[in-house]
Amino acid sequence: MSERGRPRTFDRTAALRRAMEVFWAKGYEGASMSDLATAMGINSPSLYAAYGSKEALFLEATDLYSRIEGADIWQALEEAPTARLAIERFLRRTAKAYSQTDRPQGCLITLGALHQDSSRGAICDDLRRRRAENQKALRRRLDRGVAEGELPVDFDSRAAAIFFATVQHGMSIQARDGASRAALMATVAGAMAAWQTMAATDKP
Repeated sequence: MSERGRPRTFDRTAALRRAMEVFWAKGYEGASMSDLATAMGINSPSLYAAYGSKEALFLEATDLYSRIEGADIWQALEEAPTARLAIERFLRRTAKAYSQTDRPQGCLITLGALHQDSSRGAICDDLRRRRAENQKALRRRLDRGVAEGELPVDFDSRAAAIFFATVQHGMSIQARDGASRAALMATVAGAMAAWQTMAATDKP
């Protein structure tokens, strides 16, 4: 028997995607239960029955976001034949993704929740963990560049990974503030100019 208030045609995955878009646009704090229930096409009791809590729903939504929205950006690190090209493609794909007009601008993982308190500690901890994992992915690709001889043996992969992760976070804020794709691409160009100094090489 269907749970009270839940539509017979309830599609949990589709509803989760709509919740993800609300959190993406408004952040954890800004997304009310009313906003979420309306977007998902269910009432609040059914929302709690299906997902447990607002916090649990947000954590599921960020998992979905990482799988379907961020995958192309991070695949660039593995697909590119050189570390330099990997970083450039990573940033260019970021600029493209963050500036699309058919969805919220910027990044849910960056903008979803930044201020931790006793009621939302798990949310901030989860987003912090995801950002740290992304930074580690950048560092692994740069370490590979060192191992393959593309980058100097004394190249500081950790510092470079922090720098490029910070550039990406800044692009997320720029995009949310209305920056155009061209403006974000200009940021990419500046970051890649910095690559020359960090890598201590004149190679294009």
